[in-house]
Amino acid sequence: MVSKTELIETPARAAELYPFPIGAGRAVAPQPPLDEADSYSARAFAEVADRAFRAGIARATLGISPSSLAQAYFDWFSHIAASPGKQMRLAEKALRKSVRMSQFAATCLSGSSSARCIEPLPQDKRFSDPAWDRFPFNLIHQSFLLNQQWWHNAVTGVRGVSVHHEKVVEFVTRQILDVFSPSNSLLTNPEVLERTRAEGGRNLVRGYENLIDDWERWLGNKPPVGTEDFQVGETLAVTPGKVVYRNDLIELIQYTPTTKTVAREPVLIVPAWIMKYYILDLSPENSMVRYLVEQGHTVFMVSWKNPGPSERDFGLEAYRRLGVMAALEVVGAIVPDAKVHAVGYCLGGTLLAIAAAAMARFGDDRLATVSLFAAQTDFTEAGELTLFIDESQVSFLEDMMWEQGFLDTKQMAGAFQLLRSNDLIWSRSIREYLMGERPAMFDLMAWNADATRMPYRMHSEYLRQLFLDNDFAAGRYHVGAEPVVVEDISAPFFVVGTESDHVAPWRSVHKITHLADSELTFVLTTGGHNAGIVSEPGHKHRSYKIMTQPAHDGFLDPEGWSEAAEQREGSWWEAWAAWLTEHSSAQVPPPETGRADAGYPPLMDAPGSYVLMK
Repeated sequence: MVSKTELIETPARAAELYPFPIGAGRAVAPQPPLDEADSYSARAFAEVADRAFRAGIARATLGISPSSLAQAYFDWFSHIAASPGKQMRLAEKALRKSVRMSQFAATCLSGSSSARCIEPLPQDKRFSDPAWDRFPFNLIHQSFLLNQQWWHNAVTGVRGVSVHHEKVVEFVTRQILDVFSPSNSLLTNPEVLERTRAEGGRNLVRGYENLIDDWERWLGNKPPVGTEDFQVGETLAVTPGKVVYRNDLIELIQYTPTTKTVAREPVLIVPAWIMKYYILDLSPENSMVRYLVEQGHTVFMVSWKNPGPSERDFGLEAYRRLGVMAALEVVGAIVPDAKVHAVGYCLGGTLLAIAAAAMARFGDDRLATVSLFAAQTDFTEAGELTLFIDESQVSFLEDMMWEQGFLDTKQMAGAFQLLRSNDLIWSRSIREYLMGERPAMFDLMAWNADATRMPYRMHSEYLRQLFLDNDFAAGRYHVGAEPVVVEDISAPFFVVGTESDHVAPWRSVHKITHLADSELTFVLTTGGHNAGIVSEPGHKHRSYKIMTQPAHDGFLDPEGWSEAAEQREGSWWEAWAAWLTEHSSAQVPPPETGRADAGYPPLMDAPGSYVLMK
């Protein structure tokens, strides 16, 4: 294999346009000046001791900073303690809720039917079964909901509490209350009790077996049950193709054409490295890659290496140069004299936007279009993930990653599960461990279980420069010594947000419309961060809104855009395929697979080797 230095500089054009070393720009974390009275060894020892101690705490708290939570709760408590008016209103609310609950209880005890005194939120399906309206379960769950509502009033709307701390306190308090939901207990869940009675307790035996099986798999770092039926290269990621390039960070896959002619401009897809690329090449019937190939496109896919300790110092600049720019150089050699339709998904879309902005800054016009799926470029309203992003939390994560060289898959999965704890933790626990049901494994679930790690330096820079400081949107993000901004990109955009996205909320994704200055088509589709993107034609219950704004057009806020956009039924893939065709120049014979004379011979069959790394 070629050395790392050669890999960085091999693409001649990239080296010419981007003569900056990996890691150029801002350091992982600011360092104070060395006091003259301090020796270097004393300072180094103190830093190592501090980091090792905090890393140990981080392992026990699953990466959540106790200091960050303590600051948030102290902010809330100190302000509510100095707010007698708020306390009086809370006391009044408690009294009124007690009266409502007493009246409801009296009606229920008298045998009369009564409407609920409080309804769950629309997304809360825990108490939707009719069994919850029978005594005494109606009293139990109504009391819980009233208590939950009171606590929401208590932790929000307190004058003087910072917005961030209010959101943290509200989120954590909600998580604590959810632990004690009556739906989570065998004795207070009527659905579980009825199932137990009907089956004579066999559901609990199956649930116990499920629990033991999951625990053994978790301890042994084994995938969930059922994933053995979904093997990469056998049932998943089976679109024919070849790996035509490999470096220390990526493999580049070129897919085999299935049409006699193809669009002149190839498609290069940059997925996120927080996930494995084959979410876009799942089963044959829902593979975006296969769909694009069948529509007459030459498709290239970046497959990221699953990093380990040896990649700990790979930063965002390394990912840009060894990833996007190296892939572009190879695509340009295999399909010469043609611009590229660049596509980025999630974090890969953010990196692609940075790379495209840098290309525009340095006069590189190789991009025909830029498509971004569930990708953020402005992080001011990046959803509930920002609850885990403040200086205390980021430094805590940095110490944990510093010790091991990466952020582990289990540590990442915990944060994402907390965002939807009712669906991903509690409802699943009830179904599998109390009801004794195992949901059938399917391709998207199997892919989700095939997680990846995040390198220490890259994840630190990502959290600090993008999430915490929002440097890219503010014009402070530098490639080398030059600031890069979305506004410089002249290629047209196709941007997709999803309605139920907890990772990249669509209103946050939509913010690119006030950063970009070129033609921009924005799509809002039903579904979440993953299922909304994997939305093949023929998928039931799919619809989307779409609107194209010309270059230099005025800004519409999300609500204004939603009112003005056109509503369509079906899959947004079809609209995107038509858009790509509209922005392509001509039909030409398919290019050869790889290009040996340029140094890019086919290396192996798709899906390659990096995607198989655990």
